[in-house]
Parts: sequence; C-alpha cells; structure tokens
Amino acid sequence: MGSNPYQRGPDPTTSSLEASRGPFSVASFTVSRPSGYGAGTVYYPTNAGGKVGAIAIVPGYTARQSSINWWGPRLASHGFVVITIDTNSTLDQPSSRSSQQMAALRQVVSLSGTSSSPIYNKVDTSRLGVMGWSMGGGGSLISARNNPSLKAAAPQAPWNSSKNFSSVTVPTLIIACENDTIAPVNSHALPFYNSMSRNPKQYLEINGGSHSCANSGNSNQALIGKKGVAWMKRFMDNDTRYSSFACSNPNSSSVSDFRTENCSASHHHHHH
Repeated sequence: MGSNPYQRGPDPTTSSLEASRGPFSVASFTVSRPSGYGAGTVYYPTNAGGKVGAIAIVPGYTARQSSINWWGPRLASHGFVVITIDTNSTLDQPSSRSSQQMAALRQVVSLSGTSSSPIYNKVDTSRLGVMGWSMGGGGSLISARNNPSLKAAAPQAPWNSSKNFSSVTVPTLIIACENDTIAPVNSHALPFYNSMSRNPKQYLEINGGSHSCANSGNSNQALIGKKGVAWMKRFMDNDTRYSSFACSNPNSSSVSDFRTENCSASHHHHHH
C-alpha cells in the first residue's frame, strides 16, 4: 500500500479508539469574531504534524455547544481541527444551520491562513467534514447534499422536514436513537439513510436511546466515539487503517439496529 500523505498518528486499536482521548495533545480557543454564525470554539491538535482536516459541529433546536462539545477534544486528539458552534438563534431551522456550518468551516479555513491564529497552517482546506445533532444533524445532511466536496458527514439523531437525500455522494454515518420521540427514526433517520445510494453510508442505532443518545455526557461514548472518529479518519483522511472500525458492525448490546453499504469499497487493500 502506498504512503498516505494524510495519515496521522499510530495504527488504531479498539482500545485507542474507545479511549476518551486520542494520541495528540489538544488546545482550544474561542473565535473572537464569528462570521456568519453565533459563536465558535476551535479545538485543535498541537502536535499532529502537517495539516489536518477540519470538522464543523452544529447543535440542535434550542441547544448550544455544550450539547455536542464532547466531540471537540475527542476528534482533535485524533488529528482534526474541530469547530463547535452556537447558531445565531437557538430556534434556527436546519437550512440555516447548514449555512452557518459552512460559514464556520470557511472561517476555519480563513484562520488557517492567518499568521496570528493558533491554527495558522494547520488545516488542509480541501478536507472538510460536518457533524451535528437533531436540527444540526438535518443541517449536516443539507450541507453534504449541497457541498459534494465535503469528505464526510456524521449527523446524530437528525431532524429534517425533507426526507430525500438521494443526491448525496458524501460518505455519511447516521447515529440514531431507538426511542427518539423528537426525531423518530422511522420518520427521520431511516428515511434519510434509505434515500441514499451513491455514497458510503451507515446507520447505527443506540439501543433504548432517547433523542440525546449521542450527546455530551452520553453513556456510550466509547462506542459512539470510536465510530465517529473512525468514520472521519477513514473518509476525511482516506486512512484505510480505520476501514474495519469504520465499516464493521460493532456487535454491541448497545446497538439496536446496524446497516451499512458501500463502506469497505476502496482502491486500497486493507491490511489488518
């Protein structure tokens, strides 16, 4: 297998992906003048070497960064620059959340070109990804549909009024919650998943989970964190060392439904 210029960090193991932190040290800062969104916190690896991909994470209706900020240090410690945002209004709809998510990514790209910024020269501006919860998850699906250059998406308990994302080509991991009464899986996450056919895709449903089953403080952080990190590493970094973790059924009692398609398809043979 040829060398991968985007590869960062040691070979992954189950224990390294289930740990609360990855191999890199993490620092963070508050964006002093957010452009096109409400507020932002950037988490970044201080010692990953070279440039890394960037991910923008958006909370849901009425929610703020605290609902999703556990992903910040988790992802950053595996070699990503991550921005968690507050929306302009907590009541913003998914389409607005998508626009603000993309604005946050553009600002991260801008900061990576600003010599006074802590993330100066740290971002590979061609490798961007999206995540979000609830209406932020619906927004992430809209971002993936409207921005096919994105490398990966991982919406969680996504809510959106439109159910058709058949044009999406971005690799998409949907984390769903079995007992979600806000965005019931049969009317949101599953129709979204089933509408897609052109992308690597995965549906991971948390057994007995409420609408907040993947949020900060959730009881399945080892499982959900492992899946989220592996998906982003596999598709944002094209790092096939993560293929088995990204694509396989975790076969956990915490998972009530698991589906995946087109995931293991790769130009590289994966070596265990």
